[in-house]
Amino acid sequence: LMQAARLFAGVDVSGAIKSIATDEGESWASGRKPTLSLYCQGLNQSSSGAAKNAALINLHLATGQIGKPGAGPFSLTGQPNAMGGREVGGMANLLSGHRDLNNAADRAEVAALWGVPSVPQTSGKTAVEMFQAAADGEIKALWIACTNPAQSMPDQATVRRALQRAEFVVVQEAFATAATCDFADLLLPATTWGEKEGTVTNSERRISRVRAAVAPPKAEGSADAPRHDWEIAVDFARRLERLLSAGPAPVAGPFDGAQDRPGPALPVKDLFPYSTPESLWNEHRESTRGRDLDITGLSYAMLDAAPQQWPLKQGEPAGKVRLYEDGLFPTPDGRARFAAVTYQPVAEPRDARHPFSLTTGRLRDHWHGMTRTGTLGRLFGHVAEPAVQLHPQDMARRGLKDGDLVHVTTRRGSIVLPVQACSEVALSQAFIAMHWGPEYLSGRSSGGEPLAGVNALTTSTFCPVSKQPELKHAAVKILKAELPWSLLGVAWLPEGEALTAREALRALMPQFSFASCVPFSSPAPVDAPQGAARTGLLFRAAADDAPDAALLSRIERWLGLAGDEALQYADPKKGQRRTMKLVRTGSEARLDGFLLAGDTSAEAWIKTLLQDSLPAQSYGRLLLVPGSKAPVEVADAAKQRGRQVCTCFNVTDIAISGCLADCRGSDDARLAALQASLKCGTNCGSCIPELKRFVRKAPPLQAAA
Repeated sequence: LMQAARLFAGVDVSGAIKSIATDEGESWASGRKPTLSLYCQGLNQSSSGAAKNAALINLHLATGQIGKPGAGPFSLTGQPNAMGGREVGGMANLLSGHRDLNNAADRAEVAALWGVPSVPQTSGKTAVEMFQAAADGEIKALWIACTNPAQSMPDQATVRRALQRAEFVVVQEAFATAATCDFADLLLPATTWGEKEGTVTNSERRISRVRAAVAPPKAEGSADAPRHDWEIAVDFARRLERLLSAGPAPVAGPFDGAQDRPGPALPVKDLFPYSTPESLWNEHRESTRGRDLDITGLSYAMLDAAPQQWPLKQGEPAGKVRLYEDGLFPTPDGRARFAAVTYQPVAEPRDARHPFSLTTGRLRDHWHGMTRTGTLGRLFGHVAEPAVQLHPQDMARRGLKDGDLVHVTTRRGSIVLPVQACSEVALSQAFIAMHWGPEYLSGRSSGGEPLAGVNALTTSTFCPVSKQPELKHAAVKILKAELPWSLLGVAWLPEGEALTAREALRALMPQFSFASCVPFSSPAPVDAPQGAARTGLLFRAAADDAPDAALLSRIERWLGLAGDEALQYADPKKGQRRTMKLVRTGSEARLDGFLLAGDTSAEAWIKTLLQDSLPAQSYGRLLLVPGSKAPVEVADAAKQRGRQVCTCFNVTDIAISGCLADCRGSDDARLAALQASLKCGTNCGSCIPELKRFVRKAPPLQAAA
């Protein structure tokens, strides 16, 4: 422990004193090295998240590892504008400018800024509390914007009870495919990220201007277009103001941007004097006066020229590059405070009934609930389908193999999904990606209720300070699911029809005990000509018994398998059915879609035949014969496919290993040679960490003597 403390403090464990210079020309006293703590959601999404963060900050304060180059606690937040949300008081217990709603002085300052007698003295309910209150009937109406709680909130049973019991649910969304839209009484079309104007703040306190990349789309035959979130809120507020009081005559507001930009201000109401994103930002700027994040010296014109860091007080030419380097902290006497925190265990420890610790987290190529990224088949190349990952030894002890369906159950709910071996997962732990909500993973419970995705399992127990729920840990049991009847449907679809078909198939998922539906795409690289990549859907399901033929016909119809080009074999007594759609081009025929029902053992080679667009004209009868026997040439192609590593250029692990076998030099030189040869890691860059692991594992080719 002492050695670890010395290392954290930057002291050479040998006791040697060295001079350490930084890139900025500064030197650390006594040769101490800087320590930078990088952490993601493991500390935050915990029932004691604030205490864990405070403990890390305590460690940095105690060792002097703060306010210096290369030192400090650095949270890698889960949102690109997480800092900006904190600055404006984006929670029910906060106010703008890092103010606390429970602090009387803070409330008085905001009331004076707004020109009102007072602001509420009691905090509102944060997200988990709000849905618990709605589920109990305490809250009658919900207005949901910029989030998808029917996918992302923990304890989905409570969330769904809240959405169903609320008398009026408004959902403000850019995508009607979000799970929460299913519960909306009123759906308000809103703009999405690339259509918005405003500012964002990154993790180094740097404020940047955001400009719309594209105009919001308009409905066909209509002049209406989605509206910005702020426009909807201001419009509603003004209408409510007129209902509650006569209100003053329309006047120009103090924050309408007239002081920064020429031109007349739009006439607006007095309490809500906002006509542009800039006018909203100007009020926020004034709210920071005298606070630790004071930006009264900043303007939109300055941000148009270049991003700026806070604080940037009135009269200052630029923001502060590094906080706390002068040893002054935002406390009354300028001295830092240690937080007296004690260790708190997880809210739900493992026990004999629930022997696994479930953690949730991100996939490399996806974002949150996949409302946007989930529409792109290319982004499913790295991780194609939902799965729960277990350590291989845990799987062996339970007689499980890759692809087996399992029940994953907590005290709140249960889901069914395939299991997958992963040596990176520790013993007695399980991992499910946070993205797998009901849009992609569903089924039917034993009580007939639709399954709600991964967050049917997670706990709503939250940190009393931060209010973040403990999404990183839940005690679960994992048992093999005995579902003898299975189905797999895979098909290429016209680009304009894939999303409609996915939504139609999503509505059918609760007809089975387990079901998933995901897009996929052809292996065309990102720099291929437009239209070169094809889009497809993969629908997988399992049940105790075969469903009726009408349901299978509906699935075939949405997968484009219902035409005259489809070949079909059916054995109703055995619950088996095969449908194959072959499309001829000249003398060749290629598989455009298929459905395997009852017997899916031929999945590997038939799916390869479709996804690799291999000639299929000689396999007509074999495609319909029950069993898994594969043609030799297709079986070989399936073995050679490999696992995709680079999504942008469809580079597999087999190709990477083969290329590295011929590379010489240092790790950096071999990585550069790999990228030059295969182009992997040269576009979005998300696969570079994995490429570096390949390079470290592969021995360099030795030069000839």
